[in-house]
Amino acid sequence: MPDRPEIVCICGSLRFAEEMRAANRELTFAGAIVLAPGEAGEVITIEQKALLDALHLRKIDLADRVLVVNPGGYIGESTRREIDYARTAGKSVSFTEAAD
Repeated sequence: MPDRPEIVCICGSLRFAEEMRAANRELTFAGAIVLAPGEAGEVITIEQKALLDALHLRKIDLADRVLVVNPGGYIGESTRREIDYARTAGKSVSFTEAAD
């Protein structure tokens, strides 16, 4: 048994917020520590978006692996950047659906 739970960072488009919440619940009940994207619930400024994007990269740094929530195989520009960042950092990246 590991000395601490696995840390998983969820990535994906905020259009899939409900699917990401479901993945968060599933991972949590499987015993993982889950790091998820920040949700504003409203229109945010460019500065706020930049802050959330930077914070999410730090979450990837903390994670053991990344799970990309991508219904229909969709991966947007921001998520693609996060995948590239995670892979460059040597993190394992998996997807909820096959990706291109």
